[in-house]
Amino acid sequence: MTTEVILHYRPYESDPTQLLKIAEKAMQDFPTRPLSRFIPWFPHDGTKLPLKPKRLPPVISEEAAEDVKQYLTISEHDVKSQSYDCTVALLEFQPNLKEKKHLIRSHTLNEQTTSGNLDKESGGGKWHKKRSWSVSVPSRNCTENIFPLSKKLQDRLKALNLHSFYRARWTIENINCNNQTLEDIWAQLNRIIRHNELPSCNATIQRHLGQIWVFCDIMYCEYVGNLLKGKLTLTGKIHLFVHKYGVIFSI
Repeated sequence: MTTEVILHYRPYESDPTQLLKIAEKAMQDFPTRPLSRFIPWFPHDGTKLPLKPKRLPPVISEEAAEDVKQYLTISEHDVKSQSYDCTVALLEFQPNLKEKKHLIRSHTLNEQTTSGNLDKESGGGKWHKKRSWSVSVPSRNCTENIFPLSKKLQDRLKALNLHSFYRARWTIENINCNNQTLEDIWAQLNRIIRHNELPSCNATIQRHLGQIWVFCDIMYCEYVGNLLKGKLTLTGKIHLFVHKYGVIFSI
């Protein structure tokens, strides 16, 4: 029987004597140890089985057995046909050293460019289109200019027995954008949240729904809703949604 050995080595490990030793060591037989004799825990005289199942084994039809056999044959063929090379996509195994250095340099520049884009605070670049979340920073002075809730909203909360610290969600849709795109509104909202003008808020953009969700505590919801409409120049009504209760208020 012929055995084929493929040895992958790094450029700085090109000593032929060392490579030969590595190959010989890899081809050595694995150490084995004799297994101890199995002694069953139950008495067995060889004439009858010590355990008997309560039910008979399931029976399948010949057609079902043939289908399973064909499936196993196809699966085995797929596994055998796959080839695996552990050096794929590893730069150090590239044959051309100059090309290797070029790839490493390009990868480094790409990482620096990506990092620079993440530091930009404004603009309509690709980063803003991919970003999905924005979270506010807690502030001790956020309650100075917040007015109490309107009587209409207070009555609604009392009827539903909702606590003031319950989380609610304002929904901004395309119809509220006032000749702007949803991405424009999202960029403005991120700046507002970064400047900590929206207490207890975090927001997410749901591009597949064409909506922006702004979450806040109910005690701040009316203040947040009015600020959103004013700062973002929204048109129409925006709706306040609470989990399990649906829309409870609109501005």
